[in-house]
Amino acid sequence: MGFEETIRKIFFRKPKIELEGGADGNKPAVPEKVSVRCEKCRQILLSSELDANMKVCPKCGYHFKIGARERLIALADDGEFVEMFSDVTTPADADFPGYSEKLEKARAESGEQEGAVVGVLKLSGMYVAVFAMDYRFMMGSMGYAVGERITRIFEYATLHRYPVVGFALSGGARMQEGITSLMQMAKTSAAVGKHNDAGLLYVPVLTNPTTGGVSASFAFLGDIILAEPDALIGFAGPRVIEQTIRQKLPAGFQRAEFLQQKGYVDLIVKRTEMKMKLGEILALHTGGAENGGENR
Repeated sequence: MGFEETIRKIFFRKPKIELEGGADGNKPAVPEKVSVRCEKCRQILLSSELDANMKVCPKCGYHFKIGARERLIALADDGEFVEMFSDVTTPADADFPGYSEKLEKARAESGEQEGAVVGVLKLSGMYVAVFAMDYRFMMGSMGYAVGERITRIFEYATLHRYPVVGFALSGGARMQEGITSLMQMAKTSAAVGKHNDAGLLYVPVLTNPTTGGVSASFAFLGDIILAEPDALIGFAGPRVIEQTIRQKLPAGFQRAEFLQQKGYVDLIVKRTEMKMKLGEILALHTGGAENGGENR
């Protein structure tokens, strides 16, 4: 064995890592994921640090996706909200090939029964009807159950004269449900219209991404439209548009900042400041809890 080969074996060999046995004595115990790489700046972040900052990168401000329930709990004064209409789910007779299996997989991965969570919570002392869409459930696609839940929470808010705050996140209509999914656009829009006719406030928050039938219906029908930074917002995706018109799109096209420049988005709000900003908007437009007590 030559000198160079000996040096390589000594200094460049892979260290042997011993792992303790798992609960069954066979599989190695794998520690929970303690770090994550930011998808934008590529920096390595501690998971605990990221969680403490509401899944916003402390280095570059990139907003990671978060679950629907996580959003609503962060918004509530006491960290709790009353969930409603959780019994509304996709009909069991859905017969699109493989759809039932996709639904079961989505339920297992997200822990939710459908792609939207709706209910009522207190924000800055005021009762607010809320909804949030979950990216883990078939990318927040809108089918019958999502449309029905959102419609019902608007109807409930109209009846009780509550403002509505909604977090939109969707890849579009759920193609497995065909025309039924497209009908949700008209149904949810009608519910928003009745809420508006009653003189009540609706503030949608557009998150990454908000596209397809959701962006063409209830997501853009608010009185004041907020968005998270750098959120992708539009109907068709930019690649589809470029292929259709055969032109290069402007830099930042369909991002929240671009839409704000064009007047489609009123305000871009960081997730860490969302609760405070929504509280200010609600107080301004409803009088707040200090003016006349709770808005019941």
